[in-house]
Amino acid sequence: MNKLVSATQISDKAIQSFKSGFNCSQSVLTAYSDFLDLDDDIAQSVSCGFGAGMGRLQETCGAVTGSYMVLSTYSCKKFIDNNDRKEYSYKMIQDFNGKFIEKHKTTNCRLLLNCDLMTEEGQQQVQVNKLTETVCEVCISDSINIINELIETK
Repeated sequence: MNKLVSATQISDKAIQSFKSGFNCSQSVLTAYSDFLDLDDDIAQSVSCGFGAGMGRLQETCGAVTGSYMVLSTYSCKKFIDNNDRKEYSYKMIQDFNGKFIEKHKTTNCRLLLNCDLMTEEGQQQVQVNKLTETVCEVCISDSINIINELIETK
């Protein structure tokens, strides 16, 4: 693994990716590609279906699922033994989840956006209310801050 750069630098990279068309999950995972020695194309492919709450189902927020992927990859590179990898991953994901919920009250995309992305009306709400900026980008940045905090303290 490479040296972890500041959360601000990683967040800027993730937001730029998000604004260029990547989904929230892709944006978080690819922002850590250099740190994790992870191929960008693989990171984009693996996380592609997890945006908008996993396949636009609006379940778990894509920034959250992207974060889970970062923490799992980090754990797998930190430990050789699979049991250690799993236990460390589970603990980091649980800690991440608690911190995200503390900040946003939920990890559910539908509740975070307060609209239904499967409807034309919901998609219009996203545009009119600039929810990608006021909600999604905030969730991406907050996720990265939490990831960096966990990595730096564990």
